[in-house]
Amino acid sequence: MNALSPTATGPAPWSGLRLELAKMRRLHSLPVAAAIASATVALSSMPLFQADHSDFVRSGSHLWEQLLMSYTMISAITGPILASVLASRQTDIEHAGAGWALFATAGRTPGALCRAKLGALALIIGPAIALQSAVLVSCARLAGVTLPLQALPWALYTGEVIAVTLALCAFHVWLAAVKDNQLIGVGVGLIGSFIGVYMLLAPSWAARLVPWGYYAVISCVMQTDPTVRGLVYVTPPLAWVGAFVVAAALLFTAATRRLDRIER
Repeated sequence: MNALSPTATGPAPWSGLRLELAKMRRLHSLPVAAAIASATVALSSMPLFQADHSDFVRSGSHLWEQLLMSYTMISAITGPILASVLASRQTDIEHAGAGWALFATAGRTPGALCRAKLGALALIIGPAIALQSAVLVSCARLAGVTLPLQALPWALYTGEVIAVTLALCAFHVWLAAVKDNQLIGVGVGLIGSFIGVYMLLAPSWAARLVPWGYYAVISCVMQTDPTVRGLVYVTPPLAWVGAFVVAAALLFTAATRRLDRIER
């Protein structure tokens, strides 16, 4: 059947978001996000276990830089998985229960439904990533790290991780909508995590060519030589990051609007 277009008497824009949030209770999306965030914090904390206790207080140990570097590497793995798993779970319910047709008859097109799903997922992904950054810093403090923390690189990186992960989440929502087999979307997310880690070692121009490479582009710390002392904070190319996020938003909008014209 053809998806019906919303009318003036159709559902209010915010009703779709509330409905998607209600679905999350049955899908256990919050526990899934919490589990992935917890794994990210645990794996990113490895420098705390590998460092000598004297490094916790010794100026010049670059422990915070090591921790952010570890966080960057682990986020490149878990970020794509977080986006793909949550998007797949949130969208698969429509395939299983003929939700696309049911909501279309109520005046909510597939494209509008996908946009509502992304909005609902953003309310989980954003706070989850912000919280995992805060917990990682708190764990370091509780472990005894008294070195002064430069908050700006950490805050900037956290915001960029949220933006890049949401951009990938938009892609996975669309992919899950057009493909009934959700193993495809999750598989793409797993492959993307390997690509993201590899791009941390690739030239910067190569990382900018693939979506998962932006987990490397947004890095706020780099190694200038093989030693720990070579770790320094850097400012990522914000113009490239911003262009990627804007392009992802425009493509998602165009792709979801096209869904409204496709027979399901």
